[in-house]
Amino acid sequence: MTKKGEIMKKLNLFSLAWPIFIETALFMLLGLVDVFILSGYDDLAASSVSTANQTVSIMTIIFNIFSTASAVMISQHLGAKQRRDASQVAALSIISQLFFGVIVSAVYLLFNRQILILIGAEGQLLDYACRYLSIVGGSLFLQALMGAISVIIRNHGMTKITMYVSVGMNLFNTAMDLILVPRMGVEGAAIATAVSRAIGCTVLIWILFTKVEKSSVFKLLRPFPFRQLGAMLKIGVPSAMETFLYNLSQLVITSIVLIYLSENELVAKTYMQSITMFFYLFAVSIGQASQILIGHLVGAEEYEEAYRQCYRSHRWALLIALVSCAIGVLLRQQLAGLFTDNPEVIAICSDILLLNCVLELGRTTNLVVIACMRGAGDVYYPTACAIISNWALSVFGSYLLAVVFDMGLYGMWIALAADECFRGVLMLLRWRSNKWREKRVVRANAA
Repeated sequence: MTKKGEIMKKLNLFSLAWPIFIETALFMLLGLVDVFILSGYDDLAASSVSTANQTVSIMTIIFNIFSTASAVMISQHLGAKQRRDASQVAALSIISQLFFGVIVSAVYLLFNRQILILIGAEGQLLDYACRYLSIVGGSLFLQALMGAISVIIRNHGMTKITMYVSVGMNLFNTAMDLILVPRMGVEGAAIATAVSRAIGCTVLIWILFTKVEKSSVFKLLRPFPFRQLGAMLKIGVPSAMETFLYNLSQLVITSIVLIYLSENELVAKTYMQSITMFFYLFAVSIGQASQILIGHLVGAEEYEEAYRQCYRSHRWALLIALVSCAIGVLLRQQLAGLFTDNPEVIAICSDILLLNCVLELGRTTNLVVIACMRGAGDVYYPTACAIISNWALSVFGSYLLAVVFDMGLYGMWIALAADECFRGVLMLLRWRSNKWREKRVVRANAA
């Protein structure tokens, strides 16, 4: 049997994607459940959680350096049948993620208020966000460790296992929220999230060392694998920079909302982020599954199959995105009504959901094609595009349309859609050029 046949028999898009979809949905629900339950407690408290979590997205970019790189390298090493190298990368990723996770947690414990003030939070929203962030941010080392371990398990094709862990975490988190939020408000939501992650992390550690790796895997770090670390940084830094620039642009846009737009528009943006995450969740899961497949195929030097697989993945993701958007448009008022009974907020959300259809076509393309490019090791091009597009279209465009032309949140959403669609076209052109074929990470003669 050819390498292609072996890989496609062992792995296929939907067997990988549907557990990733459920796992990612449930992981997102850890934050959404907090927002949803707090929305019945206080709209401003719900917005504070969303604002706090955006700062978390920025600070945890450092985790993406190692998780993205390890995902690419492990899949390519396994595709090239280099099992020892894959294990060495896994050990290096765990140690690195834990080290930087502890540093980030310390930053949040000591400087959460200063971070929130920096993005424009003030008054009651600032107080709520600080109380939430000191707990959730202080326990981010658990998220870092979970991320590292989940990547290792998934890239060995065992996506169902991490899905089951996410199910358990979310059931526990929801139960804790229902008990603690009515009594403790934002602190209760934060405690529920932190404890859920602690339990999930413990379970993943047990699974890793019973089903995937031996506890002696860390011996592969002696002597220290500087070559592997260099390769990880070469892949991870530009990939993390692309994500960092995107999240930083979103944080600047949030500052524009906090400073220039009304409180109802701030609340509407918070609820729109919670609603629309389910539209692009399918693309996230298909993208991550495709990255695993592309990594294995490129590691085995099956470039033609990798080329076709990207387009298959993109077509499926677009179809699902279109169906999701259609459902969202039909049920737009009901979806907004799940979070609030404020008629102005519901009206804003309903209108934005119409604009969001265009945005999702671009975002779906980016999520899937960029994931395929990463699987192949092509990480610099998306970063270069992000530098131009995120800031010229998302940030400057949002300020221009929302503030200068007084279009409010509607203008901001138009700018976001323009950014996603422009970058989506650039990514498709890059894949078609076949330049990604030159970016294979693993050495053909590695041990």
